[in-house]
Amino acid sequence: MAKRFGSLTAVDDLSFQLAPGECLGLLGPNGAGKTSTVRMVYGFSPITSGRLEVFGLDINTAWRRIRAKIGVCQQDNNLDPDLTVLQNLEVFARYFNIPRKETRDRALQLLKFMSLENRKDDKVTNLSGGMMRRLVLARALINSPELLILDEPTTGLDPQARHQLWERLELLQANGISILITTHYMDEAARLCDRLIIMDQGKILVEGKPADLIHTHVGDHVVEIVDPGEEVKEFVHAHGLLSELIDRRIIIYGAEGDKLFEVIGDRFCGESCLKRLATLEDVFLRLTGRGLRE
Repeated sequence: MAKRFGSLTAVDDLSFQLAPGECLGLLGPNGAGKTSTVRMVYGFSPITSGRLEVFGLDINTAWRRIRAKIGVCQQDNNLDPDLTVLQNLEVFARYFNIPRKETRDRALQLLKFMSLENRKDDKVTNLSGGMMRRLVLARALINSPELLILDEPTTGLDPQARHQLWERLELLQANGISILITTHYMDEAARLCDRLIIMDQGKILVEGKPADLIHTHVGDHVVEIVDPGEEVKEFVHAHGLLSELIDRRIIIYGAEGDKLFEVIGDRFCGESCLKRLATLEDVFLRLTGRGLRE
């Protein structure tokens, strides 16, 4: 599928599958095409070309049936400030023609699941940022969706609120809900996602399990040295080590068993040396670059 805005190609012939009960993460820098992709999946933005099927149905001809089985948690907290917490869920349920009694029961169950039952009569403007995000997630679940789409669900939340939301998402996945998530938090992607797609300029760069991506693209551990001398640079070159020279630092990637920590640590590391395990963020930065995006 592809998405173009005039001469700009936001999504360039993207192709992927999401299995039932799987959590798939879309990673990429700003402007990579992540939000454009998920908006096409839930029918908000029409595809420009190609084919898109959700639940085996064509998005162009069966988008109403598809939308009825999808829950969407957008980037913004677009809750109604004039309504109470409970009313925000009840009013939203009307879009799905859920009977009034069933709506009330579902809403109360979801508020309890999100630990918001004691705030059901409060206006949403009285909630904290973390509570608002949990309410947006509860609203996305009011129609008992089979697929949950989350566009940067924890942006701006403090660590406690993020972990609370992660725990709820893990419970939902354990109950069989498929999840498609975009995020800029690499720890979030590594924890929640069974599989990841890293994309840039509308194209897929790599796809795979988080641990496999780390092992394949940056190895197992990393040594960072500030103000490296010529000796360490020559050592890295002579041994063919994967590395990046960035301003005043050199970042050296090593595989398990190469004793990189010990050799470089003993010969070149002083107070300005950092030894750590390789992470998903290392993969992301190596593949998409370290420059700021507009």
